[in-house]
Amino acid sequence: MKKSKDKSKNNDLETGKLDFVEVVEIAEEKLTPDSRTLWLKAQSALEMGHHAYAIKLCHAVLEQYPGFIDARRLARSCAIAANGGKKIKKSFFGGSGLAMMKVASLGKKDPVAGMMAVEKELAKDPFDDTANDVLYDCAMRLNMLNTAAYALENVRSNASANTTLLHKLAEHYLARDFPDKAADVYSDIVKRDSTDTDAVKGAKDSIARASMKKQNWEDAKGFRDVMKNTEEAAKLEASNRAAMTRDQIQEKLRLLTEKYAADENNLLLAKEIANLYEQLEDWASSYAYYARAFELSSMDVALQSKANFMRSKAAEVELAEIKRASEESPEDVELRAKYETMLKSRTSEQVTEARTSVERNPTDPQLRYELGLALYNAGNYSDAIPHLQQATRNPHIRTRVLLLLGKTFRSKGMHDLSIKQLSDALEDLHGMDGTKKEILYEKGLVHLDMDDKPAALASFKQIYEVDYGYRDVAKRVEESYSM
Repeated sequence: MKKSKDKSKNNDLETGKLDFVEVVEIAEEKLTPDSRTLWLKAQSALEMGHHAYAIKLCHAVLEQYPGFIDARRLARSCAIAANGGKKIKKSFFGGSGLAMMKVASLGKKDPVAGMMAVEKELAKDPFDDTANDVLYDCAMRLNMLNTAAYALENVRSNASANTTLLHKLAEHYLARDFPDKAADVYSDIVKRDSTDTDAVKGAKDSIARASMKKQNWEDAKGFRDVMKNTEEAAKLEASNRAAMTRDQIQEKLRLLTEKYAADENNLLLAKEIANLYEQLEDWASSYAYYARAFELSSMDVALQSKANFMRSKAAEVELAEIKRASEESPEDVELRAKYETMLKSRTSEQVTEARTSVERNPTDPQLRYELGLALYNAGNYSDAIPHLQQATRNPHIRTRVLLLLGKTFRSKGMHDLSIKQLSDALEDLHGMDGTKKEILYEKGLVHLDMDDKPAALASFKQIYEVDYGYRDVAKRVEESYSM
């Protein structure tokens, strides 16, 4: 499985002078029966939500076959699912601290051992920049070019990615003569940092190089061939601009769809097309391509979440359209019944999806809030309360959670508890923003339920003083003076 090649003894990766060992990157069919059994068990463990066990099985496969990249992908998906897709707070030393310094040192001496050590760190924090960079370094020392690219693609998938590493990824693709992939990376860098002139230039040069490669510009036989290639390069360059108009997005979508039709197993194309449909707010089409990307990615949990979100958006739009149609035609009993059936089905789906997310990561307050909201919308107020109470531990969503708790207690007729939650929420707010107006309005309604009109009016007046047009507060306040 391993073979040695003589190179310089200098272990400086950037100069290309390093002790060189090649590890063959393999596909699933090359696994031994025992390793294949472990691999199948790992996939089954992921489907059952046993992420830690799945990672352990992937590591066992990688011990025998470091070049089996699908096991790394699956291990990373499990790690992302296990921590809810969140980054772990870094130590003072950066990355995973001193542990990663030791792993990096080990990787220079023994790349195979270094890769296994870094896998354990990535199981804790799959988005760790330092760990992924060390994985890249080890993979390059073993001539595992696809694995090296995957390590930095994992960095790229993180919204707060280190653009220095993205430049390294683009250069890696250029060195392998994949200018189209390099162009995508450079464009991604520009989206994150529009002031990065190196990335802007890199994108343009890579697009032109990709066009020449595609059209064999060097072999053009005449001026007409050169002009054709130039026009194609201009189209591709325009389609990769950081800030695109709707027409530019649609043109880029047309170009990528043509490429995808010729290669329907291209993961990067599926993801890019899904992203473009998302920008156009074509949720159904976006869902279809994200779902396909998930199939191609060896079960990337992040892509699965994205696909589920697009499916939810598509369902919401369809539901809103049917609701609007039923309101415009109140005499259409059949249309109204269809809306009620779809609403009930959608609400049930939301509860199931939210409950599954909580079961996978029960300590995430955001997921608890989403489950509480889904249960509230389903009318299961008692079931919603404990999840919302746990969600108040997150200070970033505490105000929203207290508002929903107030509404939940009101729906149960527990008006004193509702007032308490809403009052606590108001204590966290100062300026009169949209959230504070909503809380004050809800508090006013609860006071009316309790037949405490002076308290209700006091809440409505606070809104009236700054926003005359908010809901029906003007009518409520002004009518109180004519009584």
